[in-house]
Amino acid sequence: MSGAEYELSIERLIDAPVEAVWKAYTDHLPEWFCPKPWRAEVVAMDLRAGGRASTIMHGPNGETMPNEGIYLEVDPMRKIVFTDAFREGWIPQGPFMVGFFEYTPEGDKTRFRAGARHWTKEAFEQHQAMGFEQGWSVMAEQLEEVAKGLTEKADA
Repeated sequence: MSGAEYELSIERLIDAPVEAVWKAYTDHLPEWFCPKPWRAEVVAMDLRAGGRASTIMHGPNGETMPNEGIYLEVDPMRKIVFTDAFREGWIPQGPFMVGFFEYTPEGDKTRFRAGARHWTKEAFEQHQAMGFEQGWSVMAEQLEEVAKGLTEKADA
């Protein structure tokens, strides 16, 4: 999934098997999705094409950032593609990006690639200026912590 003109992405080798990384997404998203001190609240996670994807990010000073969209593609333990161009029921809304998370097993580790593709140069530059690389890199670190914790629990 690379090569889009207005794509921002990060990649990380996570020290946990793909099953744990997937479970961290499906069952533990609030624990890693936002760089702390922000936190995420899952409103809806209907993991199927056309299913509702809705979170609210809460800031330390009472800020709220609702994220309403849908899943475009869900391939369990391999890929999740989502967008804010639509809300549930294929109702158009002002698009900002198409996001993706890709999971590739590498032995007992997982190659994690995450990114956002934008319709316009302005949206791309806005997301970049918001700190995409730093924020999404911290998100990936937190995802790894959660996935490693799940692996340790499974091994105990």
